[in-house]
Amino acid sequence: MATAAGRTVTREAIAGARAAIAGVAKRTPVLPSLTLSERAGAEVVLKAENLQRTGSFKIRGALNKPAALGDACARGVTAGSAGNHAWAVAQAARVRGVPCEVFMPDGAPIAKAEGCVGLGAVVRYVGDSVDDAVAAARERADEAGMAFVHPFDDPDIVAGQGTLGAELLEDVTDLAKVIVPLGGGGLASGSAMAIKSKRPDVEVVGVQVDTFAPYPESLRRGVPVKVAAALTIADGIAIKSPGELTLPLVREWLDGVVVVPEDDVAEAIVLLMEKAKLVVEGAGAVGVAALLGGQVAPAAHGTTVVVLSGGNIDAGLLATVARRHESEAGRRLVLVSRVPDRPGALAGLLSLVGEAGANLVDVAHVREGVDLHVRETVVQLVLETRSREHAADVLRAVRDAGYEARTLYGASA
Repeated sequence: MATAAGRTVTREAIAGARAAIAGVAKRTPVLPSLTLSERAGAEVVLKAENLQRTGSFKIRGALNKPAALGDACARGVTAGSAGNHAWAVAQAARVRGVPCEVFMPDGAPIAKAEGCVGLGAVVRYVGDSVDDAVAAARERADEAGMAFVHPFDDPDIVAGQGTLGAELLEDVTDLAKVIVPLGGGGLASGSAMAIKSKRPDVEVVGVQVDTFAPYPESLRRGVPVKVAAALTIADGIAIKSPGELTLPLVREWLDGVVVVPEDDVAEAIVLLMEKAKLVVEGAGAVGVAALLGGQVAPAAHGTTVVVLSGGNIDAGLLATVARRHESEAGRRLVLVSRVPDRPGALAGLLSLVGEAGANLVDVAHVREGVDLHVRETVVQLVLETRSREHAADVLRAVRDAGYEARTLYGASA
């Protein structure tokens, strides 16, 4: 397809990209999911790009672009990214033996930055969004005579990402629907083109997170519409505006775009970790969130594929998401109680909690900012419980023993 900008993405380009990335990019597995199939009431499988080299689908486009450039990237490459594209470009630069400088927003995931450094790339932080990083990378490329590699708005990148769709056609014989994360649009449009050029009956639906969702309004207006920067758990698809190339491609090839809440994405991360034994980042989990949240229905006949686009999540964030899930499920109780400030008072409360079957995770004294008698203290207990009902039982036992207690999380106050 030729866009208004005159740039072209074709099925032939996607076929050529498969040859360009062979030997470096993995053919990632398609994994069955009994849990998702049962909850959705249909056959659901997972395309595990979180197991891809450098931890995301981005290596596909990042390998294809330097191959298309040839000697034009001899002086090195630059890229702006939330992390996954930068990591992939660093890998591609190492494969070709050329220098690499990558630009990331302030606060980009540590794991992604460290991955780039480990491959020999120079990492620079700039601005608060991917757009800022892309602009800085483009400026550096012009200044140093390096080749700039856009994260999505480039025909060679789109063709490279489209190789994922070509694999799905071969690996899922009864392919009926594909649910794919949508950031800039390279993966979604490239995969949709590869699939629907041969199987127009297959539905392809893109998913954005509600804090960063420029596509619905951009598609409605027919021009790229920019959204404000915001905190998001799905940093890998946190793009302020669609590209001039990818917006018309998404409009032509995708069957729809939906938006999911941040909280649902967090729950999807935990479900994939607990049930599928897969570590998936927020951007990679949006498809599962859409399926479970009902924004996308599975295909009535045939197989629905959910693309897990990446797995590069910082360990600290993963722990935070897991703790939040435990609290939401009632397996974590935060209890605040006023106790006499004398020897043995806290021990008595802790003994009572232990007898009720709760496990103490943390305890803290709070003496400032609350109205206390000089001989009193407030203690905050973080407890592990078996269920929401058990948490309520623990709270009841504490109150029945005469303690003034309230909860910050985990049981009815």
